[in-house]
Amino acid sequence: MANEEKKDFNAMLRRDNGMPRIQTVTDEAAIRTYEGSRMLLAPPLAYDALMRRVPAGKVTTTGELRAHLARENGADFTDPMTAGIFVSIAAWASHQRTEDKIPYWRTLKAGGELNPKYPGGVEAQRARLEAEGHTVVQRGRKNLRWYVQDYEKALYPL
Repeated sequence: MANEEKKDFNAMLRRDNGMPRIQTVTDEAAIRTYEGSRMLLAPPLAYDALMRRVPAGKVTTTGELRAHLARENGADFTDPMTAGIFVSIAAWASHQRTEDKIPYWRTLKAGGELNPKYPGGVEAQRARLEAEGHTVVQRGRKNLRWYVQDYEKALYPL
């Protein structure tokens, strides 16, 4: 996303665009990858609601949110593209509000990776996670990325 400060993320958060809905996928490669053909398209508010439940000292991942929403809605999987976008929208919407903030920094990418698309980038997310007791480590030589060490031990069960 670009020009985040100029966008109204709270309006985007409340757009449902006919979601939730289940779409049948016919691509054989996708069916093998996701182990099923029933793909859920969940609205941004569904991600926001799950992200707000994660308490201090705990974390979740976008993949955990997706799996929970798929189970909850009788789907095989949740669309990964919209999930990533909607998690970012929830984070920026919270950042733009003066009240009713959600702890978006507790939602990590796959493998416990910090999300550079959150407000303030990985630096802000790292500071918040470390303040809650998590250890954040850097990996890579050229393409540096940040991860919560042993994030699996701090996963919040949805």
